[in-house]
Amino acid sequence: MEQHIKDALALIKRGADELLVEAELVEKLKKGQPLRVKAGFDPTAPDLHLGHTVLINKLRHFQDLGHQVMFLIGDFTGMIGDPTGKNTTRPPLTREQVEENAKTYQEQVFRILDPAKTQICFNSSWFNELGAAGMIKLAAQNTVARMLERDDFSKRYGNNQPIAIHEFLYPLCQGYDSVAMKADIELGGTDQKFNLLMGRELQKHYGQSPQCILTMPLLEGLDGVNKMSKSLGNYVGITDAPNEMFGKLMSVSDVLMWRYFELLSFRSEAEIAQFKAEIAEGLNPRDVKVLLCDELVTRFHGAQAAKDALADFENRFRQGGIPDDIAEVTIDTAGAGMGIGQVLKQAGLVTSTSEAFRQIEGGGVRADGEKVADRTLQLASGTEVVLQVGKRKFARVKII
Repeated sequence: MEQHIKDALALIKRGADELLVEAELVEKLKKGQPLRVKAGFDPTAPDLHLGHTVLINKLRHFQDLGHQVMFLIGDFTGMIGDPTGKNTTRPPLTREQVEENAKTYQEQVFRILDPAKTQICFNSSWFNELGAAGMIKLAAQNTVARMLERDDFSKRYGNNQPIAIHEFLYPLCQGYDSVAMKADIELGGTDQKFNLLMGRELQKHYGQSPQCILTMPLLEGLDGVNKMSKSLGNYVGITDAPNEMFGKLMSVSDVLMWRYFELLSFRSEAEIAQFKAEIAEGLNPRDVKVLLCDELVTRFHGAQAAKDALADFENRFRQGGIPDDIAEVTIDTAGAGMGIGQVLKQAGLVTSTSEAFRQIEGGGVRADGEKVADRTLQLASGTEVVLQVGKRKFARVKII
């Protein structure tokens, strides 16, 4: 195998979970033609988080190798709802919701991808033409038994949980996307393997060369346990404010930091190995983590924002200071004053009084830098105080 192909494979496989079929990909690379590289995203929420960027980063690797990236926005399949990993039927999105989310996806992905080397595709463009007759013909390409081989479908069926007929169409639609796009390789998370293989099978049926498959691991969230998810609150949004993004990333464990370097950083593997060696020789892991934070905040917000976020972090956490740009909140109690739990909620520092009380009991609430221990504390009318919850949430509150 020629060295340039070995080098390309090494970059393609960096951080990946599985490559199917590697020998087929080598043959495609040997032809010396740009590959058609597909990754699809259903615009089911308005914003992307760093977990989504694992795939987008890999697309950037393919661009750097000279291949054609096809970023597929599933504006049709988004109205079905991907059943992968779900134990209940997803509520379908409206056309308006999908279109609005799709706009923000395009804006966000170009913070990573090169627009000049990216083709944005919408799968409604071929499914609208396919029509009802074409969809029935597509559905005839598979069986219920085959669909029930999927782990999530099998579990739901075995537990007598309902599976809507339209959910069986989702893997077929994702597979047909590959046919319509003539994909040479498709990227997806490890939980997408069934759908990715469906693309190979349908391409064979339509007389195309089957796509190769590259699965990427699901990125753990800030807790280091569960996959990054907005519903679990362990995510870093790529539209998070620079200071918030920097602070969240600095909170990850020293072990998880290396996972983030592997899947999110564009630094070379040699550089990362050097960081590990320097830590083994006594370098503080925090200094290396700062480099990761700087790289990611710069990617999404620019170098100056990253510099300012570092300064804010050092002021807030290393020196115990209070940031300059905290929210100012006035709470009108008609002169009656208010309990600390309700004040924290009204100031937007917690979502409920029960959360406020949990934070107080856990030692996570401060008033003007002093720890609040009394959950029955009353703040009188005329009080002005800087309240802090956890490490990153501040508000300057005035009670009237």
